[in-house]
Amino acid sequence: MSNYQFNTTNMIKGFKQFILRGSVVDLAVGVVIGAAFGKIVEALVKDVLTPIIGAIAKLPDFSGLYFTLNDSKFMIGDFINALISFLIVAFAIYFFVVVPVNSLITRSKRNQKTEDPTTKKCPECLSEIPLEATRCAYCTSKLN
Repeated sequence: MSNYQFNTTNMIKGFKQFILRGSVVDLAVGVVIGAAFGKIVEALVKDVLTPIIGAIAKLPDFSGLYFTLNDSKFMIGDFINALISFLIVAFAIYFFVVVPVNSLITRSKRNQKTEDPTTKKCPECLSEIPLEATRCAYCTSKLN
């Protein structure tokens, strides 16, 4: 018999801590919002953009597109619809998430004050030494 015993109370507490950690909850929220956004984009592609593209290409829906090779039917229309959907999702994520977040990060870095340096480099050995030092602690050279 091993020394390890199943303690259900500790297991439930550990599971509760795991689930309630911020990163797990954030991930769950992101997945749910991503799925909802995917449905919106899918509807946009299927009901708005595909008919517009179809009107230009004289084909109302791509899902019926196929080609035959050696009596095998290759249904490429759904793939084209999925590809259009993917490109729209990638476009939306880039321009509505990535660009604004990068802009915020750049702006926040610009607004941060840079602290005055507390060290300088020794001209002889190039080690970091305090600004007030008159002699290098590493090579013992005299500093100006």
